[in-house]
Amino acid sequence: MQASKTRSPWLWVPTLYFVEGIPYFIVNTISLVMFKDLGMDNGTLALLTSLISIPWVVKPLWSPFVDIFRSKRWWIIAMQICMCIAVALVAGAVRISPFTLTLIIFIIAAFASATHDIAADGYYMLALDKKRQSAFVGIRSTFYRIAMVFGQGVLVVLAGVLEKRMGDIPAAWSVTMVVSAAILALFALWHVFFLPRPQEDHSAAAVSSASDVARGFGEAFASFFRKKGVWLAIAFMLLYRLPEAFSVKMLFPFFKDPVSDGGLGFSTDMYGVVYGTFGVIALLAGGILGGLAVAKSGLRKCMWPMALSLALPCSVYLFMSIVQPQSLWVVGACVVLDQFGYGFGFSAYMLYMMHFSDGPLKTSHYAICTAFMALSMMLPGLVAGYLQQALGYTGFFILVMLCCLATFFVTFFVRRRL
Repeated sequence: MQASKTRSPWLWVPTLYFVEGIPYFIVNTISLVMFKDLGMDNGTLALLTSLISIPWVVKPLWSPFVDIFRSKRWWIIAMQICMCIAVALVAGAVRISPFTLTLIIFIIAAFASATHDIAADGYYMLALDKKRQSAFVGIRSTFYRIAMVFGQGVLVVLAGVLEKRMGDIPAAWSVTMVVSAAILALFALWHVFFLPRPQEDHSAAAVSSASDVARGFGEAFASFFRKKGVWLAIAFMLLYRLPEAFSVKMLFPFFKDPVSDGGLGFSTDMYGVVYGTFGVIALLAGGILGGLAVAKSGLRKCMWPMALSLALPCSVYLFMSIVQPQSLWVVGACVVLDQFGYGFGFSAYMLYMMHFSDGPLKTSHYAICTAFMALSMMLPGLVAGYLQQALGYTGFFILVMLCCLATFFVTFFVRRRL
């Protein structure tokens, strides 16, 4: 690991995880905001932007091949270049074919981003010794969260401001995507020069055959489903976040749609400030507090407070759909309350996945858990828009509150096994 010892992790850990976050939020958040701004109906919007997330659901299926072929460093740089090109192509496609071609490019970017996630996480463990892995785990998490604020806040605000100044929505999003592509290109160039070359980072094909790696993956997958309580764990991973999974795809449409249609009538840049900036900061604060609470009291004691914290604040959207407040302060306070509660409650979800994955093959088992985590958000999102169109915003958010029962149901049984 001599090469990595001569290059400070400060030169690449923060930038690597910032770049890991930006494409994820471009694909999963920017696409939703962009398509809504361009006039897509809510049903189609939720369906298509949920389908985009498929690569994160199935990425464990091709993760062994990232180990087999080439080095992790090669995959990181190749995928960053691919993501940069894809985002640049979105900038052109949004002017030519704002839906069909743009969606296809977003899917390509999603596959590149999911592959980059696999390579980056593996590379982190190869390029740093155990001591520095522990020392920098907070740094990587912090810069991924900064990317969340940048992707969901800064870029959305930029697009909203450009929409007002240019008076041309496709052109505003085109410029925003050009800026995003330029940022990704700069980081890719940085990593060409500053990512170290660990001696252990080589193609697995040099030491084992593809069939050996595939056999090992098959065993990891099979052993996951032999774990005690696996079906309850899967139910928990799929249902614990059900209220959030239904509502998240409809939040920007709710903010954006006019008051006459049951929405709040907010502009894109106002949404970026309220939800993408202050909401994300509250989410991160809730997550930090949740981690501290579990460290002090243990997961079992925290399960019910966290489940309640995750589910019940969704009621703020039901309140807003009924009252339709126009005060930025009232709406902002509601969003901050919801996102803080979600961040606090989500800590239980992440820590439970770690708890369930513990044991032999825990890295592979945790990767499978993250696939179920992505699936838990994708499946409700496929139908959320059509349900909202059928029920209206108030009816839809009543349905979201009923989904809290699923959160409480799985929490009750999982807590008994902890």
